Amino acid sequence: MGKYENLAKDIVRNVGGKENVSSLTHCITRLRFKLKDEGKANDEVLKNMDGVVTVMKSGGQYQVVIGNHVPDVYAEVMPLLGMEEGTGDKEEEVPSGNLFNRAIDVISGIFQPILGIMAACGMVKGLNALFVALKLYSHTCGGYLVLNAIGDGLFNFLPLFLGYTAAKKFKLKPMLGLVIGAIMCYPTIQGSALSAGGDVLYTLFKGTMFESGVYTDFFGIPMIAMDYTGTVIPVIFVVYFASKCEKFFNKFIPDLVKFFFVPMLTLLVSIPAGFLLIGPLATFGSTVIAEAVMTVRNFSPMLAGAIVGLTWQILVIFGLHWGFIPVYINNIMTNGYDNVMMPFFACTFATSAVVLAIFFKTKNTQMKEMALPNFISGIFGVTEPAIYGILLPLKKPFIISCIAGCIGGGFYGAFNFRKFMMGGMGIFEFPAMIEPDGSMGNLIVAVAGVVITMILAFTATMIFYKDDKKAIASVSGDAAEDPADKAADAKNDRENRAPEKKSQEVSLLHTTKAKEENDGKRLLRQMNIASPVKGTVIRQENMKDDAFASGVLGKGVAVIPDEGKVYAPADGVVSTLFPTLHAIGLETDEGAELLIHVGLDTVQLKGEGFQAMIRQGDRVKKGQLLLTFDIDLIEGKGYCMETPVLVTNADDFLDVVETKEMQAVPGDSLLRILR
Repeated sequence: MGKYENLAKDIVRNVGGKENVSSLTHCITRLRFKLKDEGKANDEVLKNMDGVVTVMKSGGQYQVVIGNHVPDVYAEVMPLLGMEEGTGDKEEEVPSGNLFNRAIDVISGIFQPILGIMAACGMVKGLNALFVALKLYSHTCGGYLVLNAIGDGLFNFLPLFLGYTAAKKFKLKPMLGLVIGAIMCYPTIQGSALSAGGDVLYTLFKGTMFESGVYTDFFGIPMIAMDYTGTVIPVIFVVYFASKCEKFFNKFIPDLVKFFFVPMLTLLVSIPAGFLLIGPLATFGSTVIAEAVMTVRNFSPMLAGAIVGLTWQILVIFGLHWGFIPVYINNIMTNGYDNVMMPFFACTFATSAVVLAIFFKTKNTQMKEMALPNFISGIFGVTEPAIYGILLPLKKPFIISCIAGCIGGGFYGAFNFRKFMMGGMGIFEFPAMIEPDGSMGNLIVAVAGVVITMILAFTATMIFYKDDKKAIASVSGDAAEDPADKAADAKNDRENRAPEKKSQEVSLLHTTKAKEENDGKRLLRQMNIASPVKGTVIRQENMKDDAFASGVLGKGVAVIPDEGKVYAPADGVVSTLFPTLHAIGLETDEGAELLIHVGLDTVQLKGEGFQAMIRQGDRVKKGQLLLTFDIDLIEGKGYCMETPVLVTNADDFLDVVETKEMQAVPGDSLLRILR
């Protein structure tokens, strides 16, 4: 029996049973249920249960506050609910904004888990090509083959990885998504049925741009040839469709056979739909784009090159760049060169230059760690990690790279830039740009275009890029975690580390106080924490949030602010500035760890109405303006403005004494810490 098995059973029973639970996530201290009917939950029983701090209801969630061992309790609860552990360990976020922003959210969420591996594989692939070019070893040796497998493995079987991550994003069972990706890369289908490996049965759409040979059919329904290995969009859409199928079948299949019937029916419906409809639509989309570029090129090569440079990265994101591959191959085979697709070459180096500029400009350590390998991968021709992992989530750098690629592509189009043989990526494509007669004019155009593009992209990024906390959080995968949870975690850690310290300090406090009374002298040292906001003081026990009121997150008071400004309550360092800007962690020069939490549940505003004057890691002086916030907007959204000001490491001191004043004024003492 697990350590928390009985507690888990009691919690499930008292939230109304598994039938009453729609979903469950957890943060650092709380189980966050979404219940079908909160009226079925036994609030008081849960609040008085050993192992439960309190119960809270907020933002449509039924929150059971556990403490820092909540992951262990969560692991025991999930099987009782019949849910798969690992599919709900982060709160589900509903994408906001326009269609473009929602699309970016989905794509970024799907690619984020594999970005580091993509960058690593891209670097290995590029370095392997470099070492062959330097004649350190041959491309036929075993070492090259193994390194090439490391570099190509993920990209060749990308649908498997995307099937898994897309399934998690769309709330489909992850293993089912992995199976879908594997089916779409199945060798027999890719090798003969869909990849034009057999005899043509008949041709569809003959005489149009959509002319397609049919090599097999699905019970009489034609299957259009397409190789899905290395593609992006088809598997994502198939998994999305499968998630809807699974949800539909779950409603009707009896529980007794649901375990295997639901996935079976989901695959039987979604896979044929993918091969018969989704894949062909992706192919036709690529064809339309390629034909459009050819039409424009006949009118103006420079304009066509600019269009290719501007849109290439967008086409890569949606997998539509494959429509240019047949044009590229056909041009080289028939004309001896390609000048239609090649303006995209500028985009490779635009991406690399933007990432390099971010490396120099950003102050975020995680961003620097991501930028450098992505730059190396990019100059070797593998830009997907940079696009999906950095540029797209940050938005503005992505736009800069597209504009720089547009200018570079226009330059290439105007000077009839060509490539004379297939092979190579990134800087290793340069040899293929030397003209067959040995003249270097085309190669000079290639190098000039790269230099122009990189200078433009690098300079524009250095001028216009600024660190965006929310965007960086999405890039690094950090959730906008509630600071209260971090505070509770730190507090619980301290309690576990030094259980005897508290009793020793309390004893010392009593002894010292008694000595003060006897001697009439003040022997205790103290530090004053000024009020960070102006407003009405609320005693801790009267706070509306039970987790704050209980003291489990730290000791202090709350202030209902009269104005939307937060000032530094002491000299120190901003240890934490949450991406949502609703809370600040401050470590004072005298060792106190403070939490200033503007409003209750305001993490759900995702930064709306807040503006930070400082950044994480900044040193601040007492009275310095740290943050501004819009009281009317926050209250208008229905949030309480109680602003807890807590000493989260209160157990490290003898006592934390609240002010007796009812009105707080910035600069005046709000808390006295005795030590």
